Amino acid sequence: MKTQPKPRSPKRRRESKTSPFDFEDLLRKKGFLAIAGVDEAGRGPLAGPVVAAAVILPEGFRLEGLRDSKKLTAKRREFFYSEIVDRSLAYSISSVSPEEIDRVNIHQASLLAMSRALDGLAMKPDAVMVDGPYKIDSISVEQFPIIGGDDKSHTIAAASVVAKVFRDSIMSRLSEYAPRWFRPPHKGYGTPAHFEEIRLHGITPVHRHSFLKKFHLRVD
Repeated sequence: MKTQPKPRSPKRRRESKTSPFDFEDLLRKKGFLAIAGVDEAGRGPLAGPVVAAAVILPEGFRLEGLRDSKKLTAKRREFFYSEIVDRSLAYSISSVSPEEIDRVNIHQASLLAMSRALDGLAMKPDAVMVDGPYKIDSISVEQFPIIGGDDKSHTIAAASVVAKVFRDSIMSRLSEYAPRWFRPPHKGYGTPAHFEEIRLHGITPVHRHSFLKKFHLRVD
């Protein structure tokens, strides 16, 4: 009597993992050549500007280990910053002041900073990858919002690093101007030490009133 062969287990389909660089490659296959990435830094702090950077990289440009700036050490960010500004086809940095943030809110201020950064590019992009879920209303070129884009796109990651390093340099200078409030570790963020200094000594001209009011802190 012949035995029947055992049924084979169905093969598991391998899930395709999107490469961090697939977004740029896919856009180039669609005919886009000058692809900009744009990102901001400084949405959450109690003080200082929100800064945005826009970057256009050469095709095939890669920096091993480049990713979301918040996941890099300060030393690595500085290294990548130098490489990006030296080797990019174009880059631009813009900021929105605390006064403007208070006037229009942080969401609109972030979009405004990114719009200004894109406007400042020496090379006009024909496609823009935006970190986050929102498009920038004032930009007429094709836009591709990407949630978590600084971990999915090399170009957005580059913009993230440029914006972060530039903003950190601003906050480092502010720490010399007002060392009590802007000690290097927190760079304007709402740490317990920062809140305590505000309670003891008040605020500076670069604090965001709209943020402080959320914590019921005096702004006069």
